[in-house]
Amino acid sequence: MARRLLSIWFPRLASDTSLRARPVEGPFALTHRSGNSDHLHCLNQAASSRGLHRGMALADARAICPDLATRPADLAREAAALASLRRWAGRYAPMVATDGVDGLMADISGVPHLFGGEADLRDDLQARLERAGLHATSAIAGTRGAAHALARHGGGIVADGQLAEGIGHLPVTALRVDHDTAEALARVGLARIADLTHLPRAPLARRFGSGLVLRLDQALGAQAEPVAAEPDAPQFGVRMTLPEPIGLQSDVMAGLARLLERLCAKLARHRMGARRVRLELRRVDRGTAQVEIGLARPMRDPARIAVLFAKGVDEVESGFGIDALRLTAPVTETLAPEQIGGGPTIRHEDALADLLSSVGNRIGFDRVLRLLPATSLIPERSFLLAPAAWSTPEPIPHRAGVARPIILFSPEPVTAASGTPPARFRWRRMRFTTLRATGPERITPEWWFDDPAWRSGLRDYWRVETQEGPRLWLFVTPQSQGAQDGPAPVGPLNWYVQGEFA
Repeated sequence: MARRLLSIWFPRLASDTSLRARPVEGPFALTHRSGNSDHLHCLNQAASSRGLHRGMALADARAICPDLATRPADLAREAAALASLRRWAGRYAPMVATDGVDGLMADISGVPHLFGGEADLRDDLQARLERAGLHATSAIAGTRGAAHALARHGGGIVADGQLAEGIGHLPVTALRVDHDTAEALARVGLARIADLTHLPRAPLARRFGSGLVLRLDQALGAQAEPVAAEPDAPQFGVRMTLPEPIGLQSDVMAGLARLLERLCAKLARHRMGARRVRLELRRVDRGTAQVEIGLARPMRDPARIAVLFAKGVDEVESGFGIDALRLTAPVTETLAPEQIGGGPTIRHEDALADLLSSVGNRIGFDRVLRLLPATSLIPERSFLLAPAAWSTPEPIPHRAGVARPIILFSPEPVTAASGTPPARFRWRRMRFTTLRATGPERITPEWWFDDPAWRSGLRDYWRVETQEGPRLWLFVTPQSQGAQDGPAPVGPLNWYVQGEFA
């Protein structure tokens, strides 16, 4: 069987994709910033007809075409569109690979007769792409190089055994050689592929490089060039169709348990763990209900995941019954092999993850926060708040002789008698008597931050144990009385409470 390859080129893929979402009348282009200026990335037909071209500076393009409409290019969206087209092109070939950032290459060997021949297959392809609003040019040939070259120069079909005649009229730039090589060939009068086919290969390689000879032989079939399709990303989803409709929560949970076993087994084969799991329930009236949960850390334990679905499944309106279930894991992360369900006890990490998952699904994962240490001695800046589901716990750095309260709040003034620390003071309408005090711990404000709360200067912190029970964190600002380095001030100092120890 002769090898036949189909090349599909999308010269305006990015602009076509953008215009399908938001149509624009008249000249349109996507722009991409390079260096210190914006350049045209992809244009529609109206913009090209006005003399604009890809790579032109946006300022020059506006001078030529003042009514040009532009949008920033989205390279990720463009790649996603090409990946979707690659999957769609699977209707014409069992193996489809990307060919650059704007093309596809499909091995259609043995397939054209299913469509009535190569011409009918190509016509069907072009008609479907045109109805979808995508500009495309396709070509069929016996080699990848020939199909690639013909697709980017008008398209067509090269019959088997006629490669040299089919692509001989094309310019040498169609051979995928670099710009310098193409210019060197043009200077000596070798402008078309037909001018090279009968020349000896050794002199060509010596003068223009081995790359030219390789591309020429690949296009003519003298050198093999494989078509390797990228493997599809695994899809983590399972489904179940029921012979009879169900409506009880226990029946849905039983079906969910079976689906979870299959889904978690698939995750385990790919060494992945789910971060979100979605259950879709199809009713007999063709309506659907959906229950989705999040997980505090990657997981593939069916029993622990099923518990989190109980509340959502109980709230589902089953109507006249549910006849199909579909379970997917839309968000996954890498998870190394681990032992699960091995005994009656549960690890501390698993118990904490289950708690975070349960609370996060009720109030939102962004509202379940964790304290992380920060590199600052200032109490208010000595920690960071981060979502517990998207961060890992970090040990608090230990500093000898330094303790921090379990409750920290904004400084609150106290009425204190004289003394350092005060023997008696009044705070929150309560009187306290000092039993023991440890300190002082002097903290200097960070000069690189203009914090209004610390404009009073350095603070001396004391750990005070009171006769009434509370263990408080008090501080005083000695320089506020003019005693930063001098003798002890006369009269009572300004004392504040900022925290409470356990």
